Amino acid sequence: MTIKHVLSISELGAENLAHLVKQSLLIITGDNKVKRPLTGKIVGIYFRGTSTRTRTAFTVGAMHLGAGTIAYGPNDLQIVTGETVADTARVLSNFLDILVIRTNQSIEEMRALANQQEMSLINAMSDSEHPTQAIADLVTLHEEFGRLDGIHVLYLGEGNNTAASLALAVAQTPGMSLTVVTPEGYGLDENILATAHKLASVHGGHIEHHHRIDGLPTNVDAVYATRWQTMGVPKAEANWELKFAPYRVTSALMAQVSKQSGTIFLHDLPAVRGMDVDDEVLDGPQSRAFRQARHKMTSAMAVLEWCAAGR
Repeated sequence: MTIKHVLSISELGAENLAHLVKQSLLIITGDNKVKRPLTGKIVGIYFRGTSTRTRTAFTVGAMHLGAGTIAYGPNDLQIVTGETVADTARVLSNFLDILVIRTNQSIEEMRALANQQEMSLINAMSDSEHPTQAIADLVTLHEEFGRLDGIHVLYLGEGNNTAASLALAVAQTPGMSLTVVTPEGYGLDENILATAHKLASVHGGHIEHHHRIDGLPTNVDAVYATRWQTMGVPKAEANWELKFAPYRVTSALMAQVSKQSGTIFLHDLPAVRGMDVDDEVLDGPQSRAFRQARHKMTSAMAVLEWCAAGR
């Protein structure tokens, strides 16, 4: 028996990433011939932080696939009273087939939970990565353009966990390009960027990262923004908003970088209107942000099915 985990896009690998995108697209069109493949399985949903889309997507997705679910809040497990993560993993693996976990903390806690041979772990967001969001992003782009090869995404804002997973995903997608433009001091983690460049050199993606808001590429296929305060966590720097203000996605910026054949706007949501994006962009005809949110479920279903198939 092989236990599959989804902890990092870099560890998932290009072949599995492409499979999950393809499977998500099949779920969208209804061409997925496998019916309720998680019947008899139990999926734990353990969220130590707030969530609207991801928690709902995994819960409803698991139900669509035939699984039973059990939800845990941040104070529901005995970890908070001193039980070790390893002991918790040994106990939960007696009952659960898959554990979906979100935390604002290090991915290392997830690795500790994954250190057993009975239960799959899915990273529904850690402080450093948001793997299933990146899969949903690629699915949204593929649905819109019919391909990923040749697609160029411009990302504006903080080099956060969403940006990190997107960079690692694009790096492993042949012919795809990502330009990440962030305020000084809020860029992609150097280790993530180094890994993305290494993966791109192998798989044919292209990653660029700089801070020059006056040096934006034009004729991009998609503009991507995220909430400047990831998970609503305040930043330590006073007046940090002044650094971010030029990176707000406005109608003027969209016009500046868009191509004649059509450029779309993406956002992982929740958005802070008037800060990371203006109303007229988020609600406008170029926006696919709410369709993108829908694909959090189709990508969650693909990931759940992939993990279950390993058993």
